[in-house]
Amino acid sequence: MAKKNIEDVDLYALLDIPITATESEIKKAYRKKALTCHPDKNPDDPKAAEAFHSLSQALEILTDESARAAYDKVLRAKAAAKLRHQELDSKRQKLKEDLERREREAESGKSSNLTDEQKLAAEIQRLQREGSRLLQEEQQRMKEEIQRTRGLLSQPVWDSSLNRIKIKWKVDKADTTNGGYDEPTLRRFLKKYGDIVALIMSPKKKGKALVEYASKDASEMALEFEKGLPENPLELKWLNERPVLTTKKNVTGPSVISDRDYESLVLTKMRQAAERQRLIEEMQKEDENQ
Repeated sequence: MAKKNIEDVDLYALLDIPITATESEIKKAYRKKALTCHPDKNPDDPKAAEAFHSLSQALEILTDESARAAYDKVLRAKAAAKLRHQELDSKRQKLKEDLERREREAESGKSSNLTDEQKLAAEIQRLQREGSRLLQEEQQRMKEEIQRTRGLLSQPVWDSSLNRIKIKWKVDKADTTNGGYDEPTLRRFLKKYGDIVALIMSPKKKGKALVEYASKDASEMALEFEKGLPENPLELKWLNERPVLTTKKNVTGPSVISDRDYESLVLTKMRQAAERQRLIEEMQKEDENQ
């Protein structure tokens, strides 16, 4: 865009905003587009820097009142000229262009000696000389957002599926009450520490269960404090001997609701059902090996 005349570029179309957009709407559109083509996020794309520069120049011009007014005047003039040209045949169009040229020359001789295009060029030069505080702030904001996202990617996070807790209690084979424990009873004891992702009673062997908490704190508190029934205490231990932390695969910002959301919800529920079945199968294998 640096090599292209600014009056030949529709800056509003570049940002996907109407010509009536407010300053806040312009900033919002700039941030949305700039995040996708920032050179720091696209190190292997040679066109990323050029696209980012184009967006930055659009922000710079459209958020400066004087520069925007000059640009809008040129844009409206070109739009009106285009409409008039579509309505005229080639001969009449040439006559009208000659007339308009003479009018512009006469008008420039009366007042400022500058055409609308020249006034816009002067405004752009002024912005380049003065620098744009707003542009610098937005670019700094963009860098901080990218750095924050990268930082989140490397932070350790809790994966409940890797940190299940096995539960045991005493029970006789002939005891039809399973030592006084069933799923509602266990859930009543365990839920006070935090959200439970899954709670599975052993389908074959009495006195055994698995619980999976949504958070590390809930898991650790349950391990430390939960005793269950006084007459038949519970024994809670990590299934993998100790807690495991992993890192995030990706980080996403606010998403736009789409028609695929329902499909995603269905798939999530299917995965949860499959995970529950896999937990049951794991417990069955563990029971058979003991």
